[in-house]
Amino acid sequence: MIQFDKVVKRFGDVTVLRELDFHVKPAERVTLIGPSGSGKTTILRLLMTLERVTSGTIEVDGQCLSHMKRGDRMVPADEKHLRQVRKKIGMVFQQFNLFPNMNVLRNITEAPVRALGVPREQAEEKARDLLEMVELSDKALAHPSQLSGGQQQRVAIARALAMEPEVLLLDEVTSALDPELVSGVQSLLRDIARSSNLTLLCVTHEMNFARDISHRVLMFDQGQIVEDGPPEQIFNEPEQQRTRDFLQAVLNA
Repeated sequence: MIQFDKVVKRFGDVTVLRELDFHVKPAERVTLIGPSGSGKTTILRLLMTLERVTSGTIEVDGQCLSHMKRGDRMVPADEKHLRQVRKKIGMVFQQFNLFPNMNVLRNITEAPVRALGVPREQAEEKARDLLEMVELSDKALAHPSQLSGGQQQRVAIARALAMEPEVLLLDEVTSALDPELVSGVQSLLRDIARSSNLTLLCVTHEMNFARDISHRVLMFDQGQIVEDGPPEQIFNEPEQQRTRDFLQAVLNA
C-alpha cells in the first residue's frame, strides 16, 4: 500500500531521510518510533504531499505519489496528480488543525463536499454517524473553541475518516493533550484500527500505544531504519543497542 524507494529528503544542507526503503502492506498497522528529529514526521508530510522528495520515489496503492508519467519518462508530479493520489490518504495532526470559524459538522463535511463532490446532505449524514462513533453526537453545532483538546482531536479523527481514506496517518495525536484525555483518544483509535481495514502509519512517543496498535514497529534514527520487527520483539528483545538506549530513555522518563 505504501512503498518508499531510495527516498532522500534534504532541507538545505541537512539530510533528514537517507535513501529510505520501506513498505507498508494493505491493512497493516505500522508505528514509527525514534528520537525527535530522526525523520519520522517528515515521512508523513511526504505522504501528505506537504513536502516533496529530494530524490527517490513514493508509491501509494501502486500509484506513484512523488512522480507521474509523461510520455515514456517519469517527471515530478503536478498538483492535479497529487490531489488524485492524496484522496486515498487521511491524516490526524498533533495540533488538531480544525477550522475555528466552522462548527463541528462543517469541519467534517467540508472536504468530502469540496474535494470529493459528495452531496452535502449525504456528507452530513456520514458526519453524524462518525460523531456518534467518536461519542460527540451532541457537539455537531459547537465550534472548536467550545471543545476540550480531547474532543477536538476526536473531531479531527472523524474529519479524516469522512474522506474514506485507505491509509490513515497519525502524527503524535495525543502529545498536545492533557494527560487525563490521552487514554480516551488512544482507546478510540484502537477500536478504529481493529474494526477497519485501514492501513495505518503512526508516529508516537507513547510506547504502550505503539505496542497495542501495531503489527510492526520501525525504530528510526538519523533518517534511517535501525530496526524493524513485531512489537513484542522491539519492546521486549530489541536487537540493536540504539533501540535499547532509546527505549530505556523513553520508558524511564
